[in-house]
Amino acid sequence: MRFDVVTLFPELFAPHLTQGITRRAFESGQVDVRLWQLRDFATDAYRRVDDRPYGGGPGMVMLAEPLEAALAAVQADRGAPPAVVHFTPAGRRLDQALVQEFAAAPGAVLLCGRYEGIDQRVIDRHVTHEISLGDYVLSGGELAALVLLDAVARLQEGVLTAPSHEQDSFSDGLIEGPHYSRPERLAVPGGAELPVPEVLMSGHHGHIARWRRECSLAVTARRRPDLIVAARAAGRLSKDDERYLSGLGL
Repeated sequence: MRFDVVTLFPELFAPHLTQGITRRAFESGQVDVRLWQLRDFATDAYRRVDDRPYGGGPGMVMLAEPLEAALAAVQADRGAPPAVVHFTPAGRRLDQALVQEFAAAPGAVLLCGRYEGIDQRVIDRHVTHEISLGDYVLSGGELAALVLLDAVARLQEGVLTAPSHEQDSFSDGLIEGPHYSRPERLAVPGGAELPVPEVLMSGHHGHIARWRRECSLAVTARRRPDLIVAARAAGRLSKDDERYLSGLGL
């Protein structure tokens, strides 16, 4: 798959693409990321890509003409018309289901807006997906683009040790439960020791799996009860799950 990123700050992407476990996806070409400097498509001597908004108001708006030229160049280089993503607080909230859609797709163009936003005519003509990370405002779309790239990259074959991503939070619609590692008993100030739950030391895979499932159900019910409702509606809860939740009063 191929992602073309139209941005004023391509240098923000290089460290992420070469560090950490997800670099396997980028270095192997499983996720091909190509960076397009928007100023290269400005036509004036100052390489201007923004101007004051019509109608007045604060801030600056990213100009339509450089964006149109950049998108035309990307499409000419790609061939087939790509999906075009615009990161905006007005967009659909990014979730694991949407990440999985992109992970199974041929890629997209990622428009990284800045300032007050981009000229609406570009959005109307080209954008196929509007995506938000949450109910807050960032200085630009680069961080959102990096989040999407990371989330997609880790789902590619061979990037993580199988089946790591299958047990992630939201992979089955629920939040993942707690994890423990060495030491078996953690000494804390005051002389107390905090042990690893006994079931995890038992070696009984069935009991461990059930304990993890119940922890996942419990933390999801406490923190995101809406996900329990959605899991019920989708038929993803077993009789044992429902029995456990009933014991929690849910």
